[in-house]
Amino acid sequence: MEIITYLLSAVFGLLSTAGFFVESIAKNTIRSQFDRVEQLQVRVDNIPSYQLVQGKVERVRIAGRGLWLIPEARIAALELETDPVDVNIQRLRQRGQLPTAALRQPLQAGLRLVLTEADINQALQTPRIKALLQNLVTRYAGAFLNQGSQRYTFVNPRVEFLENNRLRFQVELQQEGETQTDAANARKLPIRLESGIAFVSGRRLQLIEPSASIDDNEIPSFLLGPLSQSLTEQFDLAQLEQSGITARLLQLKINPEQLEIAAFVRVLPSPSLPKVNN
Repeated sequence: MEIITYLLSAVFGLLSTAGFFVESIAKNTIRSQFDRVEQLQVRVDNIPSYQLVQGKVERVRIAGRGLWLIPEARIAALELETDPVDVNIQRLRQRGQLPTAALRQPLQAGLRLVLTEADINQALQTPRIKALLQNLVTRYAGAFLNQGSQRYTFVNPRVEFLENNRLRFQVELQQEGETQTDAANARKLPIRLESGIAFVSGRRLQLIEPSASIDDNEIPSFLLGPLSQSLTEQFDLAQLEQSGITARLLQLKINPEQLEIAAFVRVLPSPSLPKVNN
């Protein structure tokens, strides 16, 4: 959603520029929101051109490849295309106002996102992503893994994309040692998780036929139920509706090379914030 916000600020902050300059400035604004960009194209359709001064455009299209939102994570491809956009330029320029308060009508857009297996595995090797995974383990399985004085850390995390919208996640848990020698000699405990992925009604994550093993010992399915339920509750796009955002997943495709997502997003105008007198 930040991409849409910055694009609106870039396009409708201009008063009287030709289409070429609108696209050039919007492109630079969007590029500045990423840590790194390999390829980026922006197209703003504003025919007739006077509509831009009124805060209206027919369509905005963004297409990028090799986009790094953070230094550790690369998006292979991103495409975004809006329906007609209508904003109040004066309100958009007001400080202290949410950009969505300038919308005269709901903003609708289609989004396509592609992530590759290689990019995800590269990200999994970085300290920042490893720390996030460690937090997830502590949150969902801490009581099971960290018993007594024993504590475990993630080692060699890896994801594998499979056919039929399935994926496999493998990691080794290594017992923390009091010294570096203890840690180096500690036995690694292999963990494997595999599941199909689907979204119910386009909004709620569902694990399809999940399986898991620890040290090559299969975990009974009844023990996986609470984990599946917790993930379903956490990854429910309906939670965004409290912020005036409706998001629906239209397509999810996983093959051995990449994961592809197509989604629809609708953003409602937000109320204007009261002015603060200094």
